[in-house]
Amino acid sequence: MKKLTAEFIGTFALVFCGTGAIIIDQQTGGAVTHVGVAITFGFIVMSMIYALGDISGAHLNPAVSIAFTVAGRFPLKELLPYVISQLAGAMVASITLKFLFPANELLGTTLPSGSAMQSFVLEFILTFFLMLVIIKVASGSKEQGMFAGLAIGSVVLLEAMFAGPICGASMNPARSLAPALVSGHTQYIWIYLTATTLGAVAAVPVWKYLAGKPKNNINVIIK
Repeated sequence: MKKLTAEFIGTFALVFCGTGAIIIDQQTGGAVTHVGVAITFGFIVMSMIYALGDISGAHLNPAVSIAFTVAGRFPLKELLPYVISQLAGAMVASITLKFLFPANELLGTTLPSGSAMQSFVLEFILTFFLMLVIIKVASGSKEQGMFAGLAIGSVVLLEAMFAGPICGASMNPARSLAPALVSGHTQYIWIYLTATTLGAVAAVPVWKYLAGKPKNNINVIIK
């Protein structure tokens, strides 16, 4: 239950602060700015990893949990409870924001500014890169672990910075599903459920290939 509570709190914080920044930016006529929104998403992910990482791993993202399960680094029996906790945290965050800002129409819903396929491909690639970083720093040395929050938060910030205006840079099914359901704008939710999950899972075999030990020792190759 501690793990599930941590996932609930972490995902709540992610959606509350991240989509909250979008809402407040709209409510104040751009006071937060796009750059501020991207920084908010990156910093809240980084903060929650440092706060909750040693309890639950701070997945905060169903796509990440699914990819870790595919990689054999997360028990299958814990996958569904994790995803439910993440979705619940996201939903409560969006409901809270709806209460605080009832006049806001979208509540930070991710919507494509161009074609659906453009956003689908972008979300796939963005989540692929994110998962590649996550699975590396989450399985590396203790020194890498100390910087896991910084590395992962930086990727979220970077990708939200340049891709956010086009596809929303979700990279997270829970982050997109909750505001879409609460606001009623669900027409493009399929993009953010499928592309992000497929992108995260696609990173697993690539990571395994790149992280695999070479067959020959470097000294043997030199000789």
